[in-house]
Amino acid sequence: MEILGIIAFVLALLTSVMFHELGHFLTARKFGMRVSEFFVGFGRRIWSVTRGETEYGIKAIPAGGYCRIEGMTPGDEMPAGEEDRAFIRASSLKKLIVLGAGSTAHFMIGFLLIFSIFFAVGYTTLTPTIAQVSENSVAEAAGFKAGDEILSINGKAVEEWSVDVKQIADSKGAELRFEVLRNGEKLTVTAAPSYNEEAKRYILGVVSALGTERDGIFESTSQAGRATWFLTKESVKSLIALPTKVPQLFRQTFMNEERDPNGLVGVVGAARVSGEAVGSEKLNGNERLTTFILLVASLNVFVGIFNLLPILPLDGGHMAVAIADEVRALAARLRKKPRPAPIDVNVLTPITGVVVVLLGILTVILVIADIFNPVSLNL
Repeated sequence: MEILGIIAFVLALLTSVMFHELGHFLTARKFGMRVSEFFVGFGRRIWSVTRGETEYGIKAIPAGGYCRIEGMTPGDEMPAGEEDRAFIRASSLKKLIVLGAGSTAHFMIGFLLIFSIFFAVGYTTLTPTIAQVSENSVAEAAGFKAGDEILSINGKAVEEWSVDVKQIADSKGAELRFEVLRNGEKLTVTAAPSYNEEAKRYILGVVSALGTERDGIFESTSQAGRATWFLTKESVKSLIALPTKVPQLFRQTFMNEERDPNGLVGVVGAARVSGEAVGSEKLNGNERLTTFILLVASLNVFVGIFNLLPILPLDGGHMAVAIADEVRALAARLRKKPRPAPIDVNVLTPITGVVVVLLGILTVILVIADIFNPVSLNL
């Protein structure tokens, strides 16, 4: 099962990459830009086919993909008569839309995956059905039985047990009237919750059964939106804290310090965690699937945010260049001068090279750490 989880994660990652590049591809084509290649993977071509002006294919190294939009820099040559289709000739707004489409695809994937948990897969939650009645408890004295389903409390119908159960904790010991369903028959049971010093609240002395719950389309949309926003904020916090976690990662990699589950994790580590979740005997089938989906959704949201960082060669770096072009154009207009030539990102190659080297070093360290000192969620 663990191997199955790892394979599923890799396939999900490759699918995410494909949709990232598809975002660039569709928006570029929408704005009339020339797209000559759309490949999944890097390295040697394994298979390709040309349709129209675009070559589609798969390459040997399944570590990403790319969409080649022609005319990304002023020095790029375009086919005769198609100079106006160069990326560099498009308006800044169109450039930003094309460049941001990749991250937008990741956010959409993350949202839809989380939506699927609430709407289709279901999530584990407490139910109003009593799984166990504690000995010598208020519930036992009142006559509650295992298997009873609580239908209402003081005449208020139970709709969401995790919310409705708070009436017991907030009762301050006052007697409550419960309508329960037992063996198909409705009964009324009264009980006054007692204060529990350990729990620091009023309790009946029952253990609620776990169950799988699914929400309607509108509630699922709302829940998925809130969850995606939460993951987005957490991803931003993680990126801000990234420089402070690199020394910790170094110690964990080369000095055998225990890995922090909340620390930096690479693709290899994420795949292993996914395998651990899918193969866990502590989780039921629904919980395994939900955990896996949430891991993939979290990764997509993080990648979407990371890709927007204003550093080359990331999409966010190219977006920063497009914004800088527009600022320069505005300054020229205010001075009543002609629009300056677009910034040539090739001039920034040394900076790009440094960033690539740093990211490469970080990736290598993460791979080493994920192999020899892997993160475990103890699932």
